[in-house]
Amino acid sequence: MMNKAYQFIRTREAVMRGLFLFCASFSILALGCICFFLFLNGVPFITKVGIANFFGTEWHLANASYGIFNMIVASIYVTALSTAIGVTVGLMTAICLFKFCPKKAVFALRQMINLLAGIPSVIYGLFGLIIIVPFLRDYLSPNGVGYGILSASIVLAVMVMPTIISVSLDALNAVPSSYYEGALALGATKEQSVFKIIVPAAKSGILAAVVLSIGRAIGETMAVIMVIGGSPVMPKGLFQSVRTMTANIAMGATELSGDPATALVATGVVLFVFTMLLNICFSLLKNGGKQ
Repeated sequence: MMNKAYQFIRTREAVMRGLFLFCASFSILALGCICFFLFLNGVPFITKVGIANFFGTEWHLANASYGIFNMIVASIYVTALSTAIGVTVGLMTAICLFKFCPKKAVFALRQMINLLAGIPSVIYGLFGLIIIVPFLRDYLSPNGVGYGILSASIVLAVMVMPTIISVSLDALNAVPSSYYEGALALGATKEQSVFKIIVPAAKSGILAAVVLSIGRAIGETMAVIMVIGGSPVMPKGLFQSVRTMTANIAMGATELSGDPATALVATGVVLFVFTMLLNICFSLLKNGGKQ
């Protein structure tokens, strides 16, 4: 009887190991296929048109100009500004929920924040199109244009805040309570204990939240298309119609063919490299912090 029970347990463990191995292998295979497709089609096209042309400032398909430098700059501006806004507000919100908010309200507020993560991006874009863009156009824009980097950054900041708040709050809660209690016992105030002891101790988790938010911001498409305008020009101000790399891919994916369509794939290669470099920098930063 015992032998049968042990045999059943070993069989179940073997099945689960095989299932986990399959899931891990499938993820690696999917990533490999995506990389193969992107680099197989994108890199030869970049070589064909020339690096100077591809990373130039002219995107004009009729003249076979495929420069994406303007869109790279726009993507960096939008990602940086939205991350700055989202991280600042999100981290302060997480700290408030951690120690400065009534315990009875934390659960309800966290559930409401989690609901924000489930809202489709097109709804965020619609909100930005109807509320944020007209507000910026009528009250803040010096040129009467509401579309642009600022409107896209505000929408993206709201979109990434649930991720920042949830991950940062989990990181803060993971810090041993003895850190906080010890700081109080040594005479530190509540604010000093949180900002000078708890937050630095949760730095690794907070950095993970920042990286996730940057990845979400740089990869967002639909909401950005609806509020950024779409002109492939060099950004010169916050209130100007521009175009990001993701918006450029989405706007031409169903309409273009031939070399213009391949140019979109090459744009995807650049976007993929950006994301990969971001993850590498985070890993190096994290390892350096541990050392």
